[in-house]
Amino acid sequence: MSALDREIARRLQDLRTRQGWSLETLAGRTGISRATLSRLERGELSPTATMLSTLCGQYGWTISRLMAEAENGPPALVPATEQVIWKDPDTGYVRRVLSPPNPYLKGELVEVTLPAGAAIDYATSPLPGLEHHLWMLSGALEIEIEGTSYRLTKGDCLRYVLTGASRFVCRGNRPAHYAIALIHP
Repeated sequence: MSALDREIARRLQDLRTRQGWSLETLAGRTGISRATLSRLERGELSPTATMLSTLCGQYGWTISRLMAEAENGPPALVPATEQVIWKDPDTGYVRRVLSPPNPYLKGELVEVTLPAGAAIDYATSPLPGLEHHLWMLSGALEIEIEGTSYRLTKGDCLRYVLTGASRFVCRGNRPAHYAIALIHP
């Protein structure tokens, strides 16, 4: 087993432990057997891409973040040219991860651009109890958080704890551009 495989195994065990989950709990959440999870965390079995995707989804991580941290450890600085940018092919929604990833810190900062007329719906929170501080940089945004609606314009800041459904809609003629500070429970 390579050093990278051993570090991935260690990170997976650390992520589960930080959630306070038993192997049985994680098995129930993922459909991966307790025995397989145990072997993965002990470094006796290399995970498949599907397994990694499933596990990372439970922890609110991406496979690329897990790999980057397993290879190098968490960085203190991510230059603008190296920040992760993701674009939704359906809506044109763009998300830039501004904060260097660190599994031991609870805060993250992201920048979002939602094109005019676009809407994003989330059926549930990726991490129940995730605290958001959304600061509008430009444009206008309608947000519905668990049944309560808000309309934000430049300079407005909305703070909420997400446990259920949310909806983001850009109704203006210009894109909605905003930053979100996320604080993990």
